[in-house]
Amino acid sequence: MKKVLAIVALFAVMAFGISTVVAQDSTATAETTQLDSVATPAPADDAVVEEVVAEEGGIHKALKTKFIEGGAGFMAAVTFCLIFGLALAIERIIYLTLSSTNTKKLLAEVEKAINEGGVDAAMEVCRNTRGPVASIFYQGLSRYDEGIEVVEKTVASYGGVQLGNLEKNLSWIGLFIGLAPMLGFMGTVIGMIEAFDKIQQVGDISATVVAGGIKVALLTTLLGLIVAVILQVFYTLVLSKIEDLVNDMEDSSISLLDIIVKYNKDNK
Repeated sequence: MKKVLAIVALFAVMAFGISTVVAQDSTATAETTQLDSVATPAPADDAVVEEVVAEEGGIHKALKTKFIEGGAGFMAAVTFCLIFGLALAIERIIYLTLSSTNTKKLLAEVEKAINEGGVDAAMEVCRNTRGPVASIFYQGLSRYDEGIEVVEKTVASYGGVQLGNLEKNLSWIGLFIGLAPMLGFMGTVIGMIEAFDKIQQVGDISATVVAGGIKVALLTTLLGLIVAVILQVFYTLVLSKIEDLVNDMEDSSISLLDIIVKYNKDNK
């Protein structure tokens, strides 16, 4: 949880810093343009260029305006879903990347160690290797004296434990994926209610009367869907990494049992 909070804090600091820099750049550009226009009249081509630059520099301001028009409450709630969902997804991606192991190399080292130095040497190799596969190997080898069946059950049981660690916080990411569009649709309903309230107050149906409520409805729905799409992409990426790790865990566990059985036969 501390890692997640740290990532969220980093995102917040970066967002605040970028907003401040863009705002300062926009202010400086506006002041410079104003002084230049007072000093000397610009040619027609330069006026077109300045107009394009002003439009490009105003993207941040336009997004801020749309954010406020969509209703600061619901738009902020959907944005928080994006920030926390991305923080959890990035934390999972980092964790899963660090958990990956070269299983072929590990199996070769374990087999060499167990043939040369016995089970204790193989356990030492697993202890010095990072990742869930090495942890499963260590737990299985620690039960070698209790028989092959106990080793097999231990490997299977501890594999389930490691799978739970890999899938940690996935339910929260799924919550944010579902929550973002729901908040957007809620803003849509509230916007439509506001539009009908204005129609009832004015007693007339016109575009100017209902435009504000419909704009709120469309903006909140759009942001909710965008956030859901982004988080769904990261969620699928995390799931694919988990599937790859689980396949490695299962295959390497079978290979470890084969190594233990062979070592057991050679020592009888």
